[in-house]
Amino acid sequence: MDYDGVLAGLTLESGAKILFLVADGLGGLPHQETGRTELETARIPNLDTMAARSTCGLHDPVLPGITPGSGPGHLGIFGYDPTTVRVGRGVLAAYGIGFELKPGDVAARINFCTLDAGGRVADRRAGRISTEENQELVGILGDIRLQGVDLFVRTVKEHRAVLVLRGEGLDGALTDTDPQQTGVPPKEAGPLRKRAEKTADLVNRFVVEGRRRLKSRHPANGILLRGFDSPAAIPGFRERYGLKAAAIAAYPMYRGLALMVGMEVLEAGESFESQVETLEKAHAEFDFFFVHYKPTDSRGEDGDFDGKVQALEALDSHLPRMMKPGFDVVVVTGDHSTPSTLRSHSWHPVPFMIHSDWCIAGATRAFTEREAAAGMEGRIPACCLIPLALAHARRLEKYGA
Repeated sequence: MDYDGVLAGLTLESGAKILFLVADGLGGLPHQETGRTELETARIPNLDTMAARSTCGLHDPVLPGITPGSGPGHLGIFGYDPTTVRVGRGVLAAYGIGFELKPGDVAARINFCTLDAGGRVADRRAGRISTEENQELVGILGDIRLQGVDLFVRTVKEHRAVLVLRGEGLDGALTDTDPQQTGVPPKEAGPLRKRAEKTADLVNRFVVEGRRRLKSRHPANGILLRGFDSPAAIPGFRERYGLKAAAIAAYPMYRGLALMVGMEVLEAGESFESQVETLEKAHAEFDFFFVHYKPTDSRGEDGDFDGKVQALEALDSHLPRMMKPGFDVVVVTGDHSTPSTLRSHSWHPVPFMIHSDWCIAGATRAFTEREAAAGMEGRIPACCLIPLALAHARRLEKYGA
């Protein structure tokens, strides 16, 4: 389906405002003792009440059965087909911290990690070290020199950093060094095509030298790299949807995603309360607001079921204040599921609701996975969410005679 071609002639300018609230890693799985998911366990009266007055359903971020990374997950809910529009996590991390990438650069996301005495990954996030410690470690790695290439290492946040390689003949078609599990050693970067062999060799030499320099550190005595890519142009929100869009996100990677799709990134602060304050102040200036909420994903990846429940309850407590400025359409969803029982992203479909004056409220009584499955919208591709939001905002003309 050529959504871009169809939407190109249908989008309308109007005063309607859209709030797009993304609870990262929203979906979950039942707790083995209670049989209830995190959403089913949490006391979220505001979200439940809204869901009962909304049209609800489930979305697949990429395709059924495919576990998405955060980049593809967000591209999907922003209306882009993540199977054809691909952006590596390294590029997103670089943009998110304001690093100016040049054509031909290769960027990768770094996780500082903990390696055991046998060189196996004991903790992929090094206990979620502080950003201050991260900056110290980046200083240790930042003066590594590799012949024929300029190398940049920059802090992102907590255990996250970014590596950028700049030089002639580089290619970002590489496999990750992050094995995505513990109890096994990091992998070597491998070329996915012949011309990427040089870059793979450079990356592996960087990793060896980095590990040598960090071996006496604890807990961050190793590095894992993933999401290698080079920058590419993506059609923006204004061009595709006629929306003046703003992003309110605390974590750099999501700020980078927003920048790439043409949103204006607003100062968000460090707390979600400060994000809500930004939303209030900027309400009059934009048509579309993407507001990102990270704790649901972090607690899910930590395997902290109760923590994810608490994160959902905290988000719910902010909802009345977020709604107060007034929005014609409110979409609440996630970019993927992160069940605490799996301690990772998963392939499970993600609940969503669309609230407007034009929705048909169905049998949905609460905002949960099972209730959403019974919703009017059924199960749809994530890239349908933006067109649905535009339709509810009366920003699409009739198609055809």
